[in-house]
Order: sequence, then C-alpha cells, then structure tokens
Amino acid sequence: MQTVLGKAQLLLEAFDAEAGELSLTELSRRSGVAKATTFRLATALVEWGVLERSGTSYRLGLRLFELGQLVPTQRMLRDAALPYLQELHAATGATVHFAIRDGFDVLYIDKIVGHGAIKMPSRVAGRLPLYATATGKAILALSAADVVTGVVENGLPAFTRRTVASAAHLHRQLVTIRRNMLAVEAEEVAVGVVSAAVPVFGSHSALVGAVGMSTTTARMRLERMSGPLKTAGAGITRTLGSLARSA
Repeated sequence: MQTVLGKAQLLLEAFDAEAGELSLTELSRRSGVAKATTFRLATALVEWGVLERSGTSYRLGLRLFELGQLVPTQRMLRDAALPYLQELHAATGATVHFAIRDGFDVLYIDKIVGHGAIKMPSRVAGRLPLYATATGKAILALSAADVVTGVVENGLPAFTRRTVASAAHLHRQLVTIRRNMLAVEAEEVAVGVVSAAVPVFGSHSALVGAVGMSTTTARMRLERMSGPLKTAGAGITRTLGSLARSA
C-alpha cells in the first residue's frame, strides 16, 4: 500500500514545464491518486506552502523554491559558476548554462539568457537527455562506460531530424569530444540552435558537470566563442578546486 508521503510525491511530480497549473481533476488524473485523496493532500500541501491555489487550480508553492535554494551542492555549484557564466554571457552574447548529470539526463543548475535569444527548451531545474545536448555530451564523453551504455539502452528519441540516432554515431561524437575537450551539437534539440560546452571538474579532477553556450546557427562563431567558453570552464574548475581544498 502506498504511503501518504508517496502519494504527496506523486502530486508534486504531476507538475512539469508544460503543466504549471492543474485543476483538481487534472492533478488526480496525472498523479493517479484518487480525487478525494488528492483534494485532502493538496489542501495540506497548500497549508504548508508547498502548493498554492490559483483560482480553482493548483501550482507549486514558493516554499519549494525556498527549500531548493538551501540544497548545499546546488548552492555551492551555482555560487562558484555564476561569475564565469556572467563573463561568458558578456563575451559571447549567447545563452549560457551550467549543468550536471542526473541519471541519463543533464540537469540545468543555472542559465543566463542571451541577447535576442530564440526560444530554447532548457530552463533552470529542467532536464534534457545527455545524448542530445552539448552540456550532456561533454559530461557523457568523460563518464564511466556503464553510463554511456545505459544512455544507449534507454533509447535515443529524436527531437529533430539531426538528433544523434545511433549508438555508433554517438560513440564517434564522444571520441571527438574527449580528444578536443569540447562538445558541439547543431540543431539536435531545436532547429536553428547550435550549442557548445566544455566539462567542469572538482577536487581530484573528478567530473562535476559542464558549462555551455547556445545561440542561433547564424550567430554561432565557434572559432571566436570557444576561447571564452574554455576560459569559463577552467575558471569554474579552479574555483571548485579551491573550495574543496579550503573545506
């Protein structure tokens, strides 16, 4: 029998980027929790500030945001990366990201939107598959073999006609990335968008995540932008190493 806590988790996980507000009926349907139980739990979650009422619908509450900011690893990584993300954004005008791996996905820790940016699927606290994104590829290229195997076995659904479609193609990409320490994806996630990323390391050269930049195909000048990108990656790595030594 599912616990009350487990049912509350299902309610919270019913929300996503496309469903920021849900009616009671939708919340029950998406979570699979009976409507009467959904109403009872949602009422308690509203009292705790984890959910908010919006007319007749529900949405995630500010208390979740407050708690999220207290996660030690996230806070430390964001604080270390932010100055370099700002410098990279200023130097390139691109949308810049800092991301880590979570399972077979890349999880975005921070993002600064570029000048005149077109709509991109990435968002802070959002996730995309490792195999299709520049930050994800940069991480995947330096991850253990079982992670790469798991990604392939999990499937490579296409976002566009240019999304990497086979294990062989992905492995060739990863070899090139390891050689250059630079990942590039062209329109694999969104048509008209090109991204590049470099890995970021922590103490004892352990892989932490990746810093990336995204812009339109017309604006991307990799020969000019890769320098500031690598500088940002080296800066974040250096800062994380200093924090680990002083801890």
